[in-house]
Amino acid sequence: MSKLQEKVAALPAEPCCPALTERELTAEEAELTAAMFKALGDPVRLRLFSKVASHPDSEACVCDIADVGVSQPTVSHHLKKLKEAGLLLSERRGTWVYYRVEPSILAAMGRLLTPGTAPKAA
Repeated sequence: MSKLQEKVAALPAEPCCPALTERELTAEEAELTAAMFKALGDPVRLRLFSKVASHPDSEACVCDIADVGVSQPTVSHHLKKLKEAGLLLSERRGTWVYYRVEPSILAAMGRLLTPGTAPKAA
């Protein structure tokens, strides 16, 4: 497991970072955020991520999402990059691998891009 994967895995279920309009990101927050968006910066990865996220139960067999116009080894490469960025989780079931979206990461990404979502201090 890479250091980035360890950091992503350690994220709480609640988003880790404030909205970009609330305050400047720390160096660590910027590193995590950049890795997530970099992984989605490729059209093939974005399509694969979208196929998994929009699949029933937000989980898909690689056999159901591999048709994105590139070879199977390229699909595997892109799925690996999405996993390394912490955007997808995977589980092998027999000969197939099933992918699902990491819910806390989606929440963190949504929070980053939503202004005025900071919890009110008591």
